[in-house]
Amino acid sequence: MKKLVLVVATVLLGTVISFSQQKIGINIGDKAPELIGTSPDGKQIKLSDTKGKLVLIDFWAAWCGPCRRENPTVVKAYNTYKNKKFTNGNGFAVFSSSLDKTESAWKKAIADDKLAWPYHISDLKGWSSKHAAIYGVRSIPANFLIDGNGIIVAKQLRGPALEAALKKYLK
Repeated sequence: MKKLVLVVATVLLGTVISFSQQKIGINIGDKAPELIGTSPDGKQIKLSDTKGKLVLIDFWAAWCGPCRRENPTVVKAYNTYKNKKFTNGNGFAVFSSSLDKTESAWKKAIADDKLAWPYHISDLKGWSSKHAAIYGVRSIPANFLIDGNGIIVAKQLRGPALEAALKKYLK
């Protein structure tokens, strides 16, 4: 009888533990994988530094025409929503991951496009970027919207779709 109780307790504990842990992945509903990279000024920045905010993880590059044409939309969204309250996040942040290979082009594009948020990373490896690999990025621009708990709530938001998603999560 004691063995049976022990087996049942072990199975129940395993079930509770597995349901209490969030799956890490790149699909909607998954916990977003951590990104750690180097900023333009050489500091280490982590995606988890944005915890508690609604965050757009934005994959782009200075040489990418569609990315550069999308940047004004992202800048407008950032300026409009950075201090707003959301259903699961306080404020809006953009976490940019560049697929550039040259530091000077990357920094110039940040300045030229007025990407004023503090979260910019790149390993300067272009398509061999470890950050893009973690998120399965095979074309850019690409993005993921995560809530204050780091859960992916939307993907591939371009143009008006970005603002619509942000409005949807406003408090």
